[in-house]
Amino acid sequence: MELEALRHYLKAKPGAYEDMPFGPDALVTKVMKKMFCLIAWESEPFSISLKCDPEYAQTLRSMYPAIIPGYHFNKDHWNTITIDGSIPDELICEMIDDSYQLVVSKLPKVRQMELKSLSGNDDASNK
Repeated sequence: MELEALRHYLKAKPGAYEDMPFGPDALVTKVMKKMFCLIAWESEPFSISLKCDPEYAQTLRSMYPAIIPGYHFNKDHWNTITIDGSIPDELICEMIDDSYQLVVSKLPKVRQMELKSLSGNDDASNK
C-alpha cells in the first residue's frame, strides 16, 4: 500500500484528521482527539501502529513477521505493521477499520452519535 493511498483511507473515516503531536517523523490520525493510527512515514519501508484487540493482535503477529508489538505503545493493545508488501492491502484496511472502531467504541455515546451523523449512518442494525 502506498503512503498517499493509506492517508486517503484514514482521512475518509468519519471525523478523522491528521496531527503531528510527536514531531515531524510521526503522522498521527485521530478521531475526536483520540489516536487510532500512527504512521512512521520517514522510515523506509514506512510502518503504521494501530490499536488492536489483544487476542487478535497475537494472532496477527504469529501469522505475519511484518506485524510486531506496538513500538513505543502498549504492547498488548497496539501492533506496529511494516508496510513492505507482505501483508495484503485488504488486511491493512481491516486492521485500520478495527483500530478506528475500537477507539470510537470507547468514546462517550454523544460523541459516537456525532460521528454517525457525520457519516450519514443511521445505524441500520438498530432498525
